[in-house]
Amino acid sequence: MTALGGRSRLGVLIGLGVVLGLLIGVAAGFLLAPRWRTNEGAAVAATAPGTAPFPGASATPTTRSASPSPSASSSPSASSSPSASPSASARSASPSPTRGTTPTPGAQAPSGGTVTVVAVGDIACDPNSSSFHGGTGTASNCHQMATSDVALSLHPDVALPLGDTQYEDGTAEGYARSYAPSWGRLLSISRPAVGNHEYLTSHASAYFDYFGAAAGERDKGYYSFDAGSWHLISLNSNCSQAGGCKADSPQGRWLAADLAAHPTQCVLAYFHHPRWSHGEHGGNDGVAPFISTLYAAGAEVVLSGHDHDYERFTPLTPDGAPDPARGVRQFVVGSGGRNHYRTTTGATTEAMNADTFGVLQLTLRPGAYDWRFVPEAGGSYTDSGSANCH
Repeated sequence: MTALGGRSRLGVLIGLGVVLGLLIGVAAGFLLAPRWRTNEGAAVAATAPGTAPFPGASATPTTRSASPSPSASSSPSASSSPSASPSASARSASPSPTRGTTPTPGAQAPSGGTVTVVAVGDIACDPNSSSFHGGTGTASNCHQMATSDVALSLHPDVALPLGDTQYEDGTAEGYARSYAPSWGRLLSISRPAVGNHEYLTSHASAYFDYFGAAAGERDKGYYSFDAGSWHLISLNSNCSQAGGCKADSPQGRWLAADLAAHPTQCVLAYFHHPRWSHGEHGGNDGVAPFISTLYAAGAEVVLSGHDHDYERFTPLTPDGAPDPARGVRQFVVGSGGRNHYRTTTGATTEAMNADTFGVLQLTLRPGAYDWRFVPEAGGSYTDSGSANCH
């Protein structure tokens, strides 16, 4: 009994020791656990900077996620110009001359006040022409660089290329090598009209690619916009390509509706083929409905190209009779650089020139306008005047 009692007391003591040991272990684990978590966090933060794979990344995860991605910061255009932002550097490093994305179609035309416009058609030589000479041309051909120099010197708000912008067949190569280095310098303010040579490339696709949304919808090629207090309308005189030019055609109905929506503004319309001309091609009956609709709405000015010369007409009725009070004044401005055509004279012609490359400058003022033919450097011919809106 005594031996058994001793063994029992010993067992109790051992059990108490085990329990006490367990309690001590639990307490120690509880006290040490927070310190382990804190140290783990500190270790992660300390090693984070070494994991950043690109310069300028912050050691903290929040800042790192807000900084440029590795691929953006390592692009050649971004790194080549440390002082510029990556996006600005990329834009300046890739001025693709054949882009059709709008530089905002012709930019935003100015609203209100006085606006300076330059206009000309029949412009850039085929870069494969024997007269091209790297874009400098000859004495009588390929003066697109000289006329674009004149246009730039006038600091225009809007440029109106009047069709046949790129010879011979309006290809993407032609735009890249001939038009872009010259008149492409005015691309951001250009609102073009499409000519017949552009359609020698199927559907004038290179033209629409190059000018983008500024050229209007591809299956139409006509549109309008405001510049200052004036309303300007670009029409497609390649009638078969635009669904017709007659009054009841889609283009004809659109023109009438557009004019009705702008009844109080001075109006300038432009398209490639002239209604009247004393140049090699002569006048075009197909655009007569345009003139009738414009005259009925009280339009002031019509601009065209196609014949490679400069000709200004007295204000005329749709039948071609002088009408100083309400007539439409037409200018043929095909002096953009390609070459010149022979001309004759006519009773309704007020000014004519067939040997000078240059541009027409128009100053569109509220209720009035001024015009001036400006020759290329070295040229002497000019023509100028003013008139009020109807």
